[in-house]
Amino acid sequence: MAVPKRKKSKMRVRQRRAQIKATIPGTMTCECGATRLSHRACPSCGKYDGRQVIAVEE
Repeated sequence: MAVPKRKKSKMRVRQRRAQIKATIPGTMTCECGATRLSHRACPSCGKYDGRQVIAVEE
């Protein structure tokens, strides 16, 4: 089994961990004007790709 020859420095570990960060999910504006997640049906009007896919009570 491979074993590291030397201890990794704090700077090297922190530089690696600095690249791991949360990303903002992609949002877009629906035809009705509401903001929704991309590749998802709109929660306010129920449309996706110009067609009605979810029956929403108004």
